[in-house]
Amino acid sequence: MGNCCSAQLSKSAFQNSGDRRCLSAISIYEYDKSGVYHRRSSISSESRPPISVLDEPKARGDLLRWYHLGEELGRGEFGVTRRCTDAATGEALACKSIAKQRLRSSVDVEDVRREVQIMRGLPEHPNVVRLRDVFEDHEAVHLVMEICEGGELFDQIVARGHYTERAAATVMRTIMEVVQVNAIPF
Repeated sequence: MGNCCSAQLSKSAFQNSGDRRCLSAISIYEYDKSGVYHRRSSISSESRPPISVLDEPKARGDLLRWYHLGEELGRGEFGVTRRCTDAATGEALACKSIAKQRLRSSVDVEDVRREVQIMRGLPEHPNVVRLRDVFEDHEAVHLVMEICEGGELFDQIVARGHYTERAAATVMRTIMEVVQVNAIPF
């Protein structure tokens, strides 16, 4: 029967995620059948029990039952955004899948909860992306939302280069309108 002993962790066992310090892996040591003490494995996300991020997981079940996922639109620190289509209506949407494996601290989990809470609380506005559905499975939290075909506002401003005073005022008016509509305390 093997023995499990803890070893003192070095600073390299920690990785810095912004201003958060989190444990990247814990080494496990044991004696094998011949009595040799060696490193057995590392605790990875596969050996951890699945975490529940959302307070109320989606009652409708499997994401893929309701939506068809398409090509990747973007990638971030915690997951990937893909084009998706509503299986019933054919409406083009986006699905942001946040990998639970990447949520390394309770702060990360709380950030995802807060993002969902904020998106659910946003009022309807033509210039604000609306959250349509939220699903959670063992691997990820999936946020299904309206798709923005126009790209990033910053990229559009840079690409255009020069704005007349009237065009700049129109852009600023839209931004201020969205900020005013969404001034909701959370």
